[in-house]
Amino acid sequence: MQRPWGWFEQLASGDQYLVKRLLIRRGQRLSLQRHQHRCEHWVVVAGDGELQVGEEAVTATAGTSVFIPQGAIHRAQGGLADLEIVEVQRGDWLSEADIERLSDDFGRK
Repeated sequence: MQRPWGWFEQLASGDQYLVKRLLIRRGQRLSLQRHQHRCEHWVVVAGDGELQVGEEAVTATAGTSVFIPQGAIHRAQGGLADLEIVEVQRGDWLSEADIERLSDDFGRK
């Protein structure tokens, strides 16, 4: 699915899990967001950028991984190159409607 920051595709799903691949274009970033019904695990597979979980910012390169607890504020940003992430979601409701945007560069709510 195309988004203003890049795109994502669903790779797999099952009972209470969903796996996606995200590509965040260089210089772009996801909404500052949180989820009430799921946790996420991000693994950077290519590119560079920055991952924010709570107050912590982590430099993202291939092999970097972070765990995002349910309810934690988080964001990913592309750097000098596009940032490619494999995201594993776990929870009882795995829907795009479970995104609470706290700040968004594209004016989305």
